[in-house]
Amino acid sequence: MVTELGVDASNANQFASWDGEAGAFWVANADRFDEGVGAYRDRFLAAAAIDEAATVLDVGCGSGRTTLDAARHATAGSVLGVDLSAQMLGLARRRAEYEHVTNVTFEQADAQIHPFPAETFDVAVSRHGVMFFGDPLAAFTNLARALRPAGRIVLLTWQPFERNEWLQAFFTCLAAGREIPVPPSDAPSPFALSDPDRIRLLLNTAGFCDVRVEGLTEPMYFGPDPDEAFQFVSAQHAGLVRDLDPDAKGRALDALRADLAEHHTTRGVRYDSAAWLIQARRD
Repeated sequence: MVTELGVDASNANQFASWDGEAGAFWVANADRFDEGVGAYRDRFLAAAAIDEAATVLDVGCGSGRTTLDAARHATAGSVLGVDLSAQMLGLARRRAEYEHVTNVTFEQADAQIHPFPAETFDVAVSRHGVMFFGDPLAAFTNLARALRPAGRIVLLTWQPFERNEWLQAFFTCLAAGREIPVPPSDAPSPFALSDPDRIRLLLNTAGFCDVRVEGLTEPMYFGPDPDEAFQFVSAQHAGLVRDLDPDAKGRALDALRADLAEHHTTRGVRYDSAAWLIQARRD
């Protein structure tokens, strides 16, 4: 089943979230999200190695920061950014106009099934945007079809939950003594591509070769001071405390505030994080 927009049924929940409440939150905090993972930016773009005449696809482009970065390298080429969120794409278009980047196009689409023209793109990139497919094998097969022979794919995904101090800390604080299931590594979630063996199997089966998975570690930034970081983090993870009674909720939020204060540095509130830099080539 496919929706009127062209979203596969397996991605219907993701579409409802990213084109709804989650997308609105990311738009309202787009700069903070970009700053948060900013330490990965240079390594990611260096791996993408985008030529000035390249045709680039940015998958799960969100509010367009990576798309615009790619466009500044492909000065004689073009970049297409696709995402499920109309709100985030709207911001991406406004950013492109404000920054006078003219070789970009943004389209609301489900990259898992979207009929990209075959053998069109030199490079496909995604910064934390490919972990949410309902059928990742179908999605990567579709992306391989869209790449020219020997075209490259470059992805940034999270390493396992236990290697990411930031989310471990937030879950511990906001659990208030409860057991909170961590996001799964075998279903749509931030950690769906956290297992290198699963990554290699998916990409090889989808039509890619020379799969390389490199571990990166960088600090994540959550705000200039604990108060501002608290407003951001507590809002993003409000669902974790929604069902707590007022006393328990107060204790959980106090624990979060204290933990953020402990991670306040001269460069803002920072936590350790770990990501995979994935590179592969179409067969």
